Order: sequence, then C-alpha cells, then structure tokens
Amino acid sequence: MAGKQGERARRRLSTEERREQLLTVGAGLFSESPYDDVWIERVAEIAGVSRGLLYHYFPTKRDFFAAVVERESGRMLRMTAAVPGVPVREQLSAGLDTFLGYVEEHAHGFRAFHRADAAGDQAVRKVYRQALAAQERQILAALAADPELGWAPEDRPELRIAVRGWLAFTTAVCLEWLRGAELTRAQVRDLCARALLGAITP
Repeated sequence: MAGKQGERARRRLSTEERREQLLTVGAGLFSESPYDDVWIERVAEIAGVSRGLLYHYFPTKRDFFAAVVERESGRMLRMTAAVPGVPVREQLSAGLDTFLGYVEEHAHGFRAFHRADAAGDQAVRKVYRQALAAQERQILAALAADPELGWAPEDRPELRIAVRGWLAFTTAVCLEWLRGAELTRAQVRDLCARALLGAITP
C-alpha cells in the first residue's frame, strides 16, 4: 500500500516540479563532491525515480550539471538585478543583503555553481564561465546606467577587470562564510560593499 501511495505521489509532480526536484538533489550532491565523483544514478536513487526518467530530462551527466549551474546563475541574476535610475551606492547594501540571503537559503546550489570551474569537463567549465560573464555584464550595465557614475567599460578599461576581481573576491568570502567563518551577514555585506566601491572608485 505504501509503495502505491508513493507511486501516486510521484505521478502528481508536474514536469517542471520533477525537473526542479532533480536539480535540487543534484545541487546538493555537486556541492559536496567534485563533478567526477557524482554518479547521476545516485541522483535518481535519492529522488526516487528511475534512471530512465532522469535521462529523459537530462540525456547526459554534463547536461544535468549544466542545468544545475544555469538554474543557480539565473537565480543570482534575478535576485541581484539593479533598479534602473537608482545610484549603485544607494542600492548596493540592499542588493548584497538579498544576495547573501540567497547564499544562505541555497547554500548547496551556490557551492555547486562554483564547483563547476574545477570540473575537468571543458564543456561544464564553459557553462560556468558564461554564467560568470552574465553576472559581470549585469554589474557593468548597472554602473553604466548609474546617474551619478555613468561609467562604461569603454570609458574605463580597468572597470571590467575590477568587477571581475570583485566577483572572485565575493565568491571567496561567501564560501568561507558558509564554511563557518565567524561573521554576521551584515559584516559580510559591508565587507563586500566596501570592496566593490574601493575597486571602482578612481
């Protein structure tokens, strides 16, 4: 009886819900182990689905991991999008607070996303770097649209490198924070805010 009830519960999940469930399981596994050590069959086992169903959604392990990375990248971009017409200095703290809330709530996904760069698979690393490039473009666009700054990358060639360096810094700080660094969210937020303003200020 319990088995039949479990089967009915699984059938009740929509296609999108099932896909999200699989990606969540994958984010947890990829956050804890290197890419090469994660068996996609284990994802199916934890999710309680057949391997055939998992491969129906994601034909290869590379496709699956790329989907995990893309989902986390999309979340980060949506949560950190700047408000047009508002100076970056005014919205930086609130934006970072939102981002750090995401990091806490989706720690597995955040760690899995940043593990992608260490993967031996070049295609996986390409997906990760494309996602980082999207974050970089979003920040540069916010700086260019800032009514106080209005700095475009072509006006200050060093700006792109500064933003890229800041993203690496913020990632390192957040990963240390998740490992148990004795800092409050406010302290992490202020540290990252000062670092960005210091990096972009002439």
